[in-house]
Amino acid sequence: MDELLYVIPANSSKEAVLKYVAEHPEIKFVSLVGIDMAGNDTDEKIPMHIFVKDIDDFYAGSAVQTDGSSVVLTGIATLNNAKVDMPIDPAVNWFVDYNYEHYDETLGKPVGTLRIPAFLVHEGKRVDSRAVLADTLEYVKKNMLQLLRDNPKISGLDIDGSQVEDISFTSATELEFWVKTPLDEASIEEMEASQVMQEQYWERTHGAVRTALEGCVLELDRYGLNVEMGHKEVGGLKAQIDESGKIAHVCEQIEIDWRFDNAMQAADNEILVRMVVKEIFRANGLEVSFKAKPIIGLAGNGEHTHIGMAAVTKDGKFHNLFAPAEARKDFMSAVGYGALMGMLKNYEVINPFVSATNDSLNRLKPGFEAPVCIVTSLGHSPEVPSRNRTILAGLIRDLENPMATRFELRACNPYTNTYLVLAAIYSACLDGIQMAVKHTTDELLKELSKDAGEEGFYLEKDRAYRSENDVFEDYTEEERNRLFGAPPATVWENMQNFDNFPEKKAVITAGGALREQIISAFRAGALLRWKTELVARIIPENRDLVRKAREIESDWVTDQDAYNWNKISILRNYLAKDSIDEKSLFTLLINALNDKDYATASGLQVEMYDKMEELKALYDSYSKNML
Repeated sequence: MDELLYVIPANSSKEAVLKYVAEHPEIKFVSLVGIDMAGNDTDEKIPMHIFVKDIDDFYAGSAVQTDGSSVVLTGIATLNNAKVDMPIDPAVNWFVDYNYEHYDETLGKPVGTLRIPAFLVHEGKRVDSRAVLADTLEYVKKNMLQLLRDNPKISGLDIDGSQVEDISFTSATELEFWVKTPLDEASIEEMEASQVMQEQYWERTHGAVRTALEGCVLELDRYGLNVEMGHKEVGGLKAQIDESGKIAHVCEQIEIDWRFDNAMQAADNEILVRMVVKEIFRANGLEVSFKAKPIIGLAGNGEHTHIGMAAVTKDGKFHNLFAPAEARKDFMSAVGYGALMGMLKNYEVINPFVSATNDSLNRLKPGFEAPVCIVTSLGHSPEVPSRNRTILAGLIRDLENPMATRFELRACNPYTNTYLVLAAIYSACLDGIQMAVKHTTDELLKELSKDAGEEGFYLEKDRAYRSENDVFEDYTEEERNRLFGAPPATVWENMQNFDNFPEKKAVITAGGALREQIISAFRAGALLRWKTELVARIIPENRDLVRKAREIESDWVTDQDAYNWNKISILRNYLAKDSIDEKSLFTLLINALNDKDYATASGLQVEMYDKMEELKALYDSYSKNML
């Protein structure tokens, strides 16, 4: 494997690229990787000789087009205007994807595909997720440079703003996923008990899971991702050994962490990691799920997203713009306070990009360490960094390493569109920073720490934004909603935030990259998937569960059994049984979706989830009492 080429470095010249591919004839295909509004990456097989011959056209974007109906650009690329060009992006790393099931017998090497990140261009405009992030970062950089020049002395910063000549945006994500043996079903109740007793977290891996995890760590390092660790997560169940002595009935949760990078490269790396993990675990006979909540009632898959910003001064040195000059005196610099407050204040219009699916919102429930409130934690004092895991956006600090100061957004999941999320976050951060440079760190700390109902100079009066308490244990649901805002319960509610908070939407659209056309396309695509999944998957799955909740025959039926079954029967009929005069909840929900009465459908979806959980609990109690 040492003879294989895994990466063509960012900003390589055309001549260098041609030299790389000439020296590695095992790389037989090229694939242009564009990212649509849903975060899907394109993939195709273009023979390498075509790329070599037409390389100038590939750079110009005229070599490859795709049909807009094959990517999620809802309302942009229509059936009668579907042509989308795909110019390549030379400013990031290009990765080689090897097919270890297809070897070139002459070379004795696996066949490779050079995956080249690209943009999607429709009617002369870039309309893809990568372009939104690239253009946003340019806008924020331009404004940050001007801001630092106009305010050379900013509270808490130990640099002269007039000496700054570049801004660096850094990010990192991590990946949690569930692994299972194909077709095997495990007891949710047993896994829930294992989770509560913390039997799995950081346990030693075994058998095929260990082999696959070790393979992922080694393979990702070949791509230069500098993996920091792979380990068991909280969810899962102890595997069994079959008659042949092999590990069977696998169902457990894994996490892999790797090093940060510039924001665009970090988002590209995430796509690569998902691809590598899926292929290596599949090669070991295991299925992988990156869904945010693959099993209701058990720990979901998060993907905490880290956000940083640094200044590059004329002497070539990097300076963390969020870190304070004196780590034991201040939590952050004024820039850091502003960035964090900008993200929190405007989170209602960031959240649609974070949680755009039924699955993502299923994960964000109290009790599973997934954040549900717009609130941060700094720590009780600057000398003791906080590790409060119940808040939305945490301040990560290392007193001995100021470059480590960053924010961690905990609500993201493996299928969150990281490109759009980072674009929205950095736009919101800029809004807060533009306010904060006029204030001292003491003033900003007081603003961030204000009580709900207290007038502030930037944050909303009726909200609190900081808590050092356990958000789930120390507040009731009513208190959380009052202090930190009620979280959206459905995709429809989340997408409505674009309409409900026009002044916040104006903040993230100010740079022109997240323009109305892009937001409308993202929103329309998300609502289409929301509706389709409810009608074609969720309701049919729930209908099957209702059918399976059948009366159990028994020689001894107690009054408790009769009482339970009566309640179950009424609930089953309410959920799934139509009459001429009255329609079931399922039918009402389908009708509302088909009529595009999304507000009604959203309320019915919440009711359906509540009733299904009630049915499951009732039937579990009923069945356990039957002999």
